[in-house]
Amino acid sequence: MINLKVRFKNPVFLAQLFLAFFAPILGYYGLTAQDLTTWGSVFSLLAGAFSNPYVVFLIVVSIWNALNDPTTRGIEDSQQAKRYQWPK
Repeated sequence: MINLKVRFKNPVFLAQLFLAFFAPILGYYGLTAQDLTTWGSVFSLLAGAFSNPYVVFLIVVSIWNALNDPTTRGIEDSQQAKRYQWPK
């Protein structure tokens, strides 16, 4: 089990998840954040991304990499990390 309650209290983790979601989309379409100047363009980009199975796959893999702790076996946090109440 992943200690998501504690991870969501960590702003670095939140930034990592945000980038794990948006970086593959921007990279696939060859855009930068400066290209998204209206809400319409953002929603259009997201609709296009979610209609493309390859981009969805890239997002899933990117989020998996953000969630996974490579120092433990499987997809679980360590026993010590599971006991945290706040990020250490």
